[in-house]
Amino acid sequence: MPLRTALLQSSGRPGSVAENLKVLDDAAGRAAEAGARLLVCPELFLTGYAIGDDVPALAEPADGSGAAAVAEIAVRHGIAVHYGYPERAGEAIHNSAQLIDATGARLANYRKTHLFGRFELQWFTPGDEPVVQAELDGIRIGMLICYDVEFPENVRAHALAGTDLLLVPTALMHPFPFVAESLVPVRAFESQLYIAYANRTGHEGEFEFTGLSCLASPDGTVRTRAGRGEELVIADVDPVLLAASRETNPYLRDRRPGLYGSLS
Repeated sequence: MPLRTALLQSSGRPGSVAENLKVLDDAAGRAAEAGARLLVCPELFLTGYAIGDDVPALAEPADGSGAAAVAEIAVRHGIAVHYGYPERAGEAIHNSAQLIDATGARLANYRKTHLFGRFELQWFTPGDEPVVQAELDGIRIGMLICYDVEFPENVRAHALAGTDLLLVPTALMHPFPFVAESLVPVRAFESQLYIAYANRTGHEGEFEFTGLSCLASPDGTVRTRAGRGEELVIADVDPVLLAASRETNPYLRDRRPGLYGSLS
């Protein structure tokens, strides 16, 4: 059965968790009404991305008050929610994303492994677990964040681990729209999986985000694409199409790992 997936393209209200939860609640309601069973939000959506010195104050544990609020939204609307947030773990703060299912259960938590730019390097500690997965409605879900997807090794590792749908909350900014337009669909095709790429939009601090969120398919097509502004886009992740594409495009089967030792 296809997994109808909604991508929220929004920057919410940077610095206000309460306002961002309102935006998420509204999007979850609209997505559920359209038949979606999964809502994917952008990178650091719970707090905002360009929050500067507020990162330590807004960071919280994976099971903190923000997670409880998202779980309540997920249960009320009957939809799984994947959202980005700054995670406090002891003395470290991670740029993280968490998947909560429609019963409110926390299925998986991922810490961004490849940090981008001065801002992230200043405030966050990189994660060290490259492949994090969960099962949702018979689909094997994998998780990366933004810059992570630009490394082909990361996506291929997920493909080899059996990921069907790769969730990538992002804060893609100018001048890099080609990542959303070209690189993400190519990643989906070369590793034969779906990629849900949910971006921020508009100006935030020193950054201007590109929008262009998309659901890229393993057959080389883009199933839905947002524009530049606030938007909720919806498309299906189809296991039948995925199986047919993997049979037609046997990259994973035709690999010769013995030749690739120098890559590591």
